[in-house]
Amino acid sequence: MKINGKEYEILDTLESATLADSFLKENKIGKGHGEAKLYVGNVGEKVNNFFDDFDINCFFYKRDFKTYLEDAKQEYCEPQQQYVRISDMEERYIKYCKEIDELEDDILKFNIYRAGVEPPRVYINARSKYWTIMRKIGLPNISYVSIMKLKDEDGNIWYYFKMFVDYKSGVVEYQTAEEKNQEKEIEENKEIKEEKKQEIIKARVGQGKYRQKLLEECPYCPFTLVTDERLLIASHIKPWSKANNKEKTDPKNGIMLTPTYDRLFDRGFISFDDNKRLMVSPWISPLNQRRLGIFNGKVIDKLPLDNKRKKYLKYHRENIFKGS
Repeated sequence: MKINGKEYEILDTLESATLADSFLKENKIGKGHGEAKLYVGNVGEKVNNFFDDFDINCFFYKRDFKTYLEDAKQEYCEPQQQYVRISDMEERYIKYCKEIDELEDDILKFNIYRAGVEPPRVYINARSKYWTIMRKIGLPNISYVSIMKLKDEDGNIWYYFKMFVDYKSGVVEYQTAEEKNQEKEIEENKEIKEEKKQEIIKARVGQGKYRQKLLEECPYCPFTLVTDERLLIASHIKPWSKANNKEKTDPKNGIMLTPTYDRLFDRGFISFDDNKRLMVSPWISPLNQRRLGIFNGKVIDKLPLDNKRKKYLKYHRENIFKGS
C-alpha cells in the first residue's frame, strides 16, 4: 500500500471501532460529556496480537478527514438524528472543514496508550489534537474508525487510523436526507406517471419491477449460487441516490447477492474489474478475508457482465470501493 508516496506492508486490520455517542465531543445525541477513550475490543488473541504494545506510533491521513466530512455532509446539513445542538450542525461543519484545511501536514502523527479500565474491555486514548478532531467531527450511530497495522520500508510498525461513515449501519433506521428529497421530488413530479413513480421509489430498497427484471438476468448470487429468491438482495451498483431515474430502475445497474456479499459490495469492501476479478478492500482484515473466502484477483465466473454493467462497475470502483 502506498500512502502519501510512501510504501507500507499491510499486516492486519482492526475493522470497525464504533464512535459511540459517549466518545464524541460535540455532535452528541445524549447528555453525557463525552470520554476520550475509545473501545477497541476485549482482551484476547485478536486485540493482543494486533497491538504489540501501547504508546505506539499512529497516524491519520489529512485527506481521509476531508473525505469523511464530504461523506458526512448531508447529515450535517440536513440532520436525520436528534442532536442536542441540531441548529448548529451546518455551522460546525463549515468550521470543521476549515480546521482540516488549515492542518499543515498530510500525515498526522500521534501516539496512543491503553486507558486505565479493568479487563476484559480494552480502551485506547491519545493526547493529540488529531484525536480530538476525530472526537469533534464524528457522528453517533453512523460513523466508525478502522485501524490498519502497517510496516514501513525500514521495518517500523505504524497504526493507520481512518474514519468512515456508514448510513446503513443497522444501529438506527436511517434514510438519508438525499434519499428523502429525491423521493419527494419524484412523488411531486407531475410529468411522471403514478405507476412509474412507485417503480422508481421501490427500486431504492431493491423491490418492484427493478427486482423482477434483475432476477431474470441474475437468478442467483454469483458467489454462492443460491437461487432462493427469499435470500437474494437486488444490490444497486451505482447507488440509488446517485443515479438518475432511468439508472435507478435499470437492471444493468444491479447484481443479485446473498446478504453477506451484498453488505460487502454495498459498503465498498469488494468490487470487480472488467475481467470478473474480485477486488478486496484492505480495510477487511486478512483473517476475515480468509473466513469469507475472498481475495484480490479471484475470478467470479458467474458474475453477469456486459458493457452496460461494466460502466456501472467503473463508477463503483471509483466512488464506492474502499481502496487504500
